[in-house]
Order: sequence, then C-alpha cells, then structure tokens
Amino acid sequence: MSKTIKTTTPDDTFDLGERLGASLTGGDVLLLYGGLGAGKTLLTKGILNALEFDVDEVTSPSFTLVNLYKTATFDVYHIDLWRLDGGGDVATAVGLEEILENENAVTIIEWADRLGELQFLNNTIKVTIDGDGDEPRRVSIEQKMRNIYVKKI
Repeated sequence: MSKTIKTTTPDDTFDLGERLGASLTGGDVLLLYGGLGAGKTLLTKGILNALEFDVDEVTSPSFTLVNLYKTATFDVYHIDLWRLDGGGDVATAVGLEEILENENAVTIIEWADRLGELQFLNNTIKVTIDGDGDEPRRVSIEQKMRNIYVKKI
C-alpha cells in the first residue's frame, strides 16, 4: 500500500502524524526519511498525540539517540540516527535488535537511510517527507506487512 499526501502547513504535518498514530499496532516500525527540517519530529509529535502522550514532552533524540515514551497503549521508541554516519553497525549502536523484540512497542526511526541494509520482520511503514523551509511537503507513505529491506542510499 502506498500513497502520497501534500501538507501545506506544520499543522497539516502534525495532523497526518495523528492519523498515522491512530492506525498503529504493536510491533509497527516507522522509517522516516527526509532532510533537515522536513518535519520528521513534528510528524512524530502528531503520532504520539494520537497515542495520548503529552507532545510537549516529545523532543528529537539527536543527542540521546533513543527516547522512550510510555503511552497508555504502547511503549514508543523514538530513534534519531542523524549523528551516526552510517559506518559500522548503526543498529547495534542504538540497541535496535533489543527494541524490536518488544512486540507491543512502536518504533519510530528518523534518518532511517543511515541504517544500511537490514531486514525487518515487523510491519513497516516507510514515510518520506520531501520539502523544507516554508514550502509545502510531499509525504509518501508506503506500508509493508513484513520482511522489507532497507538499503543505504
């Protein structure tokens, strides 16, 4: 399943995150792609708002690499790979294997292109956000129901 949505304001991006969040089930992995300032963290805030988590507590884990948010429904792991260069084993650096063992958790990975080539056994949603600054965003959402490979681009 694949679709593309145009968002013209930050509120539109947040609202799209809410719609995504409302559709999540335990074990889902969201792979977020997009440039600096594209709206990946804003989308994540919308997702967590749908899961009834205080969005004021949601921050980009650029320096901590992983933030854990305990919602009423799921544990949500928010991972940011911006500071990792893609060399070595990025997945090991953030403890991804252990995180994905939690079948009742949702995992959101910003800068997913830095993972290299991995096979996910979880339901995976690839979200690509194109655009920056004040321009509208084109958000492509592709859902795979298991066994997708992520290749470094």
